Amino acid sequence: MERTFSAVVIGASAGGIEALDILFSALNKDFSVPVFVVKHIDAGVNNGIIDYLSKSSALPISFSDDQELVENGHIYMAPPGYHMLIEDDHSISLSVDRKITYSRPSIDVLFESAADAFSSRLIGVVLTGANRDGSAGAQRIKQRGGVVLVQEPTTAEYDVMPKAAIADADVDGVMDLLALADRLTELTGQ
Repeated sequence: MERTFSAVVIGASAGGIEALDILFSALNKDFSVPVFVVKHIDAGVNNGIIDYLSKSSALPISFSDDQELVENGHIYMAPPGYHMLIEDDHSISLSVDRKITYSRPSIDVLFESAADAFSSRLIGVVLTGANRDGSAGAQRIKQRGGVVLVQEPTTAEYDVMPKAAIADADVDGVMDLLALADRLTELTGQ
């Protein structure tokens, strides 16, 4: 019997806006699960990321709200300066707890909370970045039976984050951004 996936979590840092733009533009409007994204953005910095990414995405994109109930086919981004966590009821909570790997929002915080909430029904994606954030979270996703996909380091603007995830977690696939979008579509039953 084929496994059903309930959510996708994505982590990106340096070079991530362009990577997310390519990835989101390749997902169709019928994408059937919620997508939770941490892009390292410091508090007080908005820089129009939602407007920019929305121009080429068929899916709605917004910064998440605390205690927000999620909808399938929606992309939720962690607001600048807040950790985004997924609760057991699959709602979103926001936190201003200490920075993890020098970051708030932290990819590891999202990945680890989502792995606990969705267990084997979660897909994690690690994109371009210049630190190790996401590596511990990728390990947690794998421990809970989920799937981890990683951007091919040679295609990443900054290869540190993808390489760390590959080194630390038993990843299920390493591919370029368009192949990642195809794989996400395939895994979620599109």
